[in-house]
Amino acid sequence: MHNDQAKKLREMMSRPNSRSRDVQPPAPVRTTKTIAVCSGKGGVGKSNIALNLSITLSGAGNRVALVDADMGMANLDVLLNVDIKGDLSHVVAGTKRLEDIVVDLPNGVQFVAGASGLARLANLSEFQRTRLTEELSQLEADNDLIVIDCGAGIGPDVLQFASGADIVLVVTTPEPTAITDAYGMIKALAKRGYVGSLSVLTNQVDNRQEGRATYQRLAEVARRFLDIRVFDAGYIDEDPRVRQAVRRRQAFVLAYPKCPASRAIGALVNKLSPGGALVRQKEGFFRRMARLFA
Repeated sequence: MHNDQAKKLREMMSRPNSRSRDVQPPAPVRTTKTIAVCSGKGGVGKSNIALNLSITLSGAGNRVALVDADMGMANLDVLLNVDIKGDLSHVVAGTKRLEDIVVDLPNGVQFVAGASGLARLANLSEFQRTRLTEELSQLEADNDLIVIDCGAGIGPDVLQFASGADIVLVVTTPEPTAITDAYGMIKALAKRGYVGSLSVLTNQVDNRQEGRATYQRLAEVARRFLDIRVFDAGYIDEDPRVRQAVRRRQAFVLAYPKCPASRAIGALVNKLSPGGALVRQKEGFFRRMARLFA
């Protein structure tokens, strides 16, 4: 008899509770990581890297958004060869919602076009900044990673976007002027108290030794004079296929997936995978950015 009662009790406990079936567990909080791609000067391939990095991250199984945050000379849509429905200036003006201007690229990346000629973000009214922040925050609800293609140089808008990112990827080339300007970007972020992960990616190198030497030069100067650590994001070879893809207005990782530059982007994605240098922060990127404007 005792065994029969125990058996019945186990059966009752194993049955689904009709009340609890309607109660869903709380959805996990999405921790969206943000990568700001910057450069101390123009002409180092920053936007092209941001594009190809986004595509490769998406191909690795992440939900990715790419935001052209160049408020002066936004032209990522030209490189992408896409027809945009609007840009961030329309969102600021209130004539369009973010969902109206987002372009879904064939590779799964959500693209948001920048606003050429828009006034400095810091000069926008509080209402305009709030509207822009609230709209852009939708990207964090829909994506695992957001890649921010910042404008070239160390202008106020660039520093605002970069300061709020989990990781800043400073793109340079081995040229002395590019290295000097890259250090200027690192120094500017250090002065602002940047607390994320700061990395250097050397583009258009002739060989591995040149890429490594460029990183070590910047890392040593940053350590000695700024007392900060700069991570090595690797290097990208000087690759004629990159120029060919640009002329065809295609991403080189799609046009030439096995070329040296594409393999280098793949190596970078591995460094940005879980367990890499990315810093997780609880507060959303765009809300952090909005606080920086205050």
